[in-house]
Amino acid sequence: MTPRRPLTAIRHLLHTEAAGGYVLMAAAALAMLVANSPWSAAYGHALHVPVAGLSLLHWINDGLMALFFLLVGLEVKRELVDGELSSWPRRILPGAAALGGMIAPALIYLAINRNHTANLSGWAIPAATDIAFALGVLALLGSRVPASLKLLLTAIAIIDDLGAILIIAIAYTDSLNLPALAAAAAGLAMLVACNRRGVQALWPYLLVGAGVWFAVLQSGIHATLAGVAVAFTIPLTRTRGAPEASESPLLRLEHALAPISAFLIVPIFGFANAGVDLRGLAPADAVAPVPLGIALGLLLGKQLGVFGAIAALVRAGVADAPAGASWRQLWGLSVLCGIGFTMSLFIAALAFGEGSPQDMAAKLGILAGSILSALAGWLILSRR
Repeated sequence: MTPRRPLTAIRHLLHTEAAGGYVLMAAAALAMLVANSPWSAAYGHALHVPVAGLSLLHWINDGLMALFFLLVGLEVKRELVDGELSSWPRRILPGAAALGGMIAPALIYLAINRNHTANLSGWAIPAATDIAFALGVLALLGSRVPASLKLLLTAIAIIDDLGAILIIAIAYTDSLNLPALAAAAAGLAMLVACNRRGVQALWPYLLVGAGVWFAVLQSGIHATLAGVAVAFTIPLTRTRGAPEASESPLLRLEHALAPISAFLIVPIFGFANAGVDLRGLAPADAVAPVPLGIALGLLLGKQLGVFGAIAALVRAGVADAPAGASWRQLWGLSVLCGIGFTMSLFIAALAFGEGSPQDMAAKLGILAGSILSALAGWLILSRR
């Protein structure tokens, strides 16, 4: 009897991702509640308490999020090798949708901020999609959304994450520490050698990977990218040309990290970064170029880019539409891609500096655009 094919963490944990989205929503709501309460000053002070030479917020954004990016890297590799993105025909539709969904929001942001040079570095903020948040909204709709649509959203979000990683590496690296970069490269070379020699134990990859993270932290490249680089060196075992065995190192680590990321790392990040003090906020602040560009980029740019790319490819006969999905449902999915929360907050901190006035304005735009996209997407998809 043919052995049952192990599911990828993404397919197997669709419900976990959705549940993680609910926890993230709760964490973000709690952060907003605390930031607008008498505990606001204590909240801000706690995030900047020094711990081992870095602030607590720095440890969360550069340390904990490295594990999140490690999981992203594992998922990307797994899907590219033997998942929904394992062949070019499977990659065309989500790839084009993700690309359109990154370009259109960036163009809208740049158009609104064209006369404000200091704001232009935030062009990539509305280009990201938060898979946990979006899947959480889809989960609320249950059987009204076909499984093919959920897989397409997952594939788009994965490629979107890969694009965001490349943007972070290229656009948000100011200077390089070459010795530290060389040390990181040497560590990665060791991990590649372990992979080639068939080392199946996880501890060498994690131990050397921690050293790679520290070297990248000192190199000038954002430390979270070390997680992605290390992920691509972890073996994906195959047997007799079939999908990987259940004891594959990559699969073991992926399943171990997924619930930790969904229920601990990402909610902590959301709580630490989503708090925006709205007290004393004037109407003009809400429609300033930065928050307006981000909100419109997420709400309008995402659906224009994603839906436009899907419609163009399907109409041209280049790709098939997801099975059982109507055009209305594809439009609703495109709107949900405007939920940029986690990655958008992360990029905003890189673009403007953690806690700067522009960073706080960006958070306002991210929250507005993400919430509006979630509500609009849910309303569109809730009608059969």
